[in-house]
Amino acid sequence: MVAKVRERIAVSKKAAQNFDRKKFNFRKLNELEVRKQCQIEISKRFAALENLNYSKDINKAWENITENIKTSAKETLSLYELKQHKPWFDEECLGSLDVSKQDKMQWVQEPKQSNVDNLNNVRRDASRHFRNLKKGYLKTKIDQLETNSKTKNIRKLGHQRF
Repeated sequence: MVAKVRERIAVSKKAAQNFDRKKFNFRKLNELEVRKQCQIEISKRFAALENLNYSKDINKAWENITENIKTSAKETLSLYELKQHKPWFDEECLGSLDVSKQDKMQWVQEPKQSNVDNLNNVRRDASRHFRNLKKGYLKTKIDQLETNSKTKNIRKLGHQRF
C-alpha cells in the first residue's frame, strides 16, 4: 500500500514538474490585437474539431480540445520567460538541480539505502557548487565596489547636500 502511494506521488510530482516549465504569457491578452488573434486561432482549431466524431471516446475528445487550446496559445501568446533573480545561477546549476530531482524521484519510487545515499551525495555536490558560484559572484561584486570607491571619493559624496 505504501509503495503504491509513493509511486502515485512520484508520478504526480513528475507531471507537475513538466507542467511548471511551460507557462504561457497571459499578460499579452491585455492587448486587443493579441486577444483577437488568439480567439481567431482557437475558433479555427475548434472548427476543424467539429468534423471529427468522438462519440465513443470522450477522453480522446478532451485531449484534443486541450491540445488545440495549448497549441493556439503557444502560437499567439508565446511562453512566459522566467526572470533570473540570481545572476550566478547558470546552466550547470540547472543541470545539477535536474539530477537531484531525478534522484529524489528514484528514491521515492524505490526507497533503498543506496538511493538515499545517492540522493544525499548529489544534493551535497549541488549545494557545494551553488555555494562556490555565489561566493565567487559576491567576491567580484565586492571587488567592483572597492575599485569604484577608490576612483570616486565616497566620503565626500556623503557630506554633500543636494
